[in-house]
Amino acid sequence: MTIPVEPDLGTPLVRREDGSSPVSVTVDGIPVSVPAGTSVMRAAGEAGVTIPRACATESLAAYGSCRLCLVEIDGSRGLPASCTTPCTDGMAVTTDSAPVREVRRGVMELYLSDHPSDCRGCGDGSCDIARLATDLGVTTSRYAAPVQSQRDVPCDSSNPYFTFDPASCIVCSRCVRACGEVQGTFALTIDGRGFDSRVSAGGTNFLDSECVSCGACVQACPTSALTEKSLVALGPPTRSVDTTCAYCGVGCSFRAEVQGAGDQTQVVRMLPLRAGGANEGHSCVKGRFAVGYATHPDRQLRPMVRDRIDDPWQVVSWETAIATVAARFRALQDEHGIGAIGGISSSRCTNEEVYVVQKMVRAAFGNNNIDTCARVCHSPTGYGLGQTFGTSAGTQDFSSVDEADVVLVIGANPTDAHPVFGSRLKRRLREGARLIVADPRRIDLVRSPHVEAEWHLPVRPGTNVAFVNAMAHVIVTEGLADEEFLAQRCEDVAAYLEFIARPEHSPEATEGITTIPAADLRTAARRFAAGPNSAIYYGLGVTDRDGKATGSAD
Repeated sequence: MTIPVEPDLGTPLVRREDGSSPVSVTVDGIPVSVPAGTSVMRAAGEAGVTIPRACATESLAAYGSCRLCLVEIDGSRGLPASCTTPCTDGMAVTTDSAPVREVRRGVMELYLSDHPSDCRGCGDGSCDIARLATDLGVTTSRYAAPVQSQRDVPCDSSNPYFTFDPASCIVCSRCVRACGEVQGTFALTIDGRGFDSRVSAGGTNFLDSECVSCGACVQACPTSALTEKSLVALGPPTRSVDTTCAYCGVGCSFRAEVQGAGDQTQVVRMLPLRAGGANEGHSCVKGRFAVGYATHPDRQLRPMVRDRIDDPWQVVSWETAIATVAARFRALQDEHGIGAIGGISSSRCTNEEVYVVQKMVRAAFGNNNIDTCARVCHSPTGYGLGQTFGTSAGTQDFSSVDEADVVLVIGANPTDAHPVFGSRLKRRLREGARLIVADPRRIDLVRSPHVEAEWHLPVRPGTNVAFVNAMAHVIVTEGLADEEFLAQRCEDVAAYLEFIARPEHSPEATEGITTIPAADLRTAARRFAAGPNSAIYYGLGVTDRDGKATGSAD
């Protein structure tokens, strides 16, 4: 069975929300309309034309180093790189002319001169070099291998999940850029220049470096230089299943590549999907590599029943198990009434799975005895948001953080609890967004490499309401509130404004409660109000406190 491969158009999608008109270009005679700023490479992909490339991928900003994606543009001098050249209206592009093919073949020969002829990836199809060489009609290289070659550098197998083989590396920098642009760890760099260039894990091995094993580098690598150990040990997968990671609440989309079927199914590797709305092709170490539970010897793969708690378990068929449970559930209802049974769903289930469970309880059990563990910790969230916004859900999606100018994180630790979103947040902070952390802990976001909160407000546990009220007090009493927005979209505004403006809600009055210096809180509140795009991200530190759910005011 063929394993499906996600399409990769080479450069990121350009989203234009400024009302600008799309531009029309022609690629090899094929007309295509794209948003202004779209690369020639992506426009070609949308027209169904594939341009050879080694350093470009949809999840990373254009780099223009491999020189394989050169094209001809009518009216332009030279052969520009299609990945870094934006489309303009009326542009006519030729991707496969004789001059272009000649240059590409010369570049390909240079790559082959320093690439091992016995490359494992070229043999099994996981290395793009063999495919590119075949597509370009290059079988040999006129250039001698460099004296100091990466082929002489030993493999780095220190990481428990993947191996780095410098011999197969073409120094395209995709792994380095993924570590910086996507994950934000910056554990990798390029040492040396020219043929002496090497990918380096900060001058040490991967295990001893700052690497967090998110797998972004492995995902980005176009060769077999970075390869999952599970893929080498188990061999290629035979089929794939799209699924949702259940480790945290981000809900990352994955493609599980597996071997076998039924009880013999074995996960070869997990690939994060670029089409996933939550993760957009990124992952953390748990979702990417922590799949050992799937084949753990303690995992039960077949149903078992017993009559009494002290009887041994008996392995039975699924039909027998389901019939037994149904009969005994029905017996309980006959004896104790229709409400004697119910169901509890896990918060780690997908929305679709939770829906099926509640449907079974209401339709088959005939009652409303359905609950979920999320009710214990997240019920204040649902109730508070429902009262405030009319729906028990957040007002934005993960991608909206890319537009945030000021971010308030309260009662949450995104880099630890929701690493994929934490990486996206850090990327926005590196782009210039301001960060306010309201947390008694000095979480990583307060200060870590390349990221530092402008304000850390160490709110005393249990005083979130006083803190939020003090923030609102400053915004209201200093005339920083958006009065037009309040008038148009909010109810009972006058009563709330009168309440929050009372002196007992001022930072000076609440300082003894929250332990936050009044001057710091006032400065942070002013910056949050100034925005212009301010966002709040909160977690269980707000909705679940002291081992029990708090009221909706939190």
